Amino acid sequence: TGGADRLWIVDGTLIPVRDRHLGTSSRNYRFSANVQVIVDADTRLVIAAARPVPGTTADAHAWRASGLAEHCQGVTVLGDGAYLNCGMVTPHRKRPRRALLPGEEADNAAHRTVRARVEHVIGRMKNYKILRDCRQHGDGLHHAVQAVAQMHNLALAS
Repeated sequence: TGGADRLWIVDGTLIPVRDRHLGTSSRNYRFSANVQVIVDADTRLVIAAARPVPGTTADAHAWRASGLAEHCQGVTVLGDGAYLNCGMVTPHRKRPRRALLPGEEADNAAHRTVRARVEHVIGRMKNYKILRDCRQHGDGLHHAVQAVAQMHNLALAS
């Protein structure tokens, strides 16, 4: 794990799967699984990827069930608005009939620019065909995500 000066970003992504025991019919009307990914904000390397959970699982619940929080001791972790009360830095929320304060809007703008990095990494990982439609069963999806994360990290390192 990194030091207190490290900044990691967390996000969940839906991976289409054929395994009916692993995935559930989710928002996109396909069977999919939710995979949580941690990315280093500076290097854009994948730090860790959790075991998949059914696609209908909320990101905050998937994060708590993943056990990845133990990897993040002493590290500042950014998440989107879906990760409220998970111990990470999330954007400020608007209150009913009240606009955000100027400082809060500036915080949210900075938060968005940094969080875009995890979205780009996940997008690059989904360029691999195995993650666009995973036909693996059992632990196959988890192993596929781990392998793609390693290949992504190797590609960045070269």
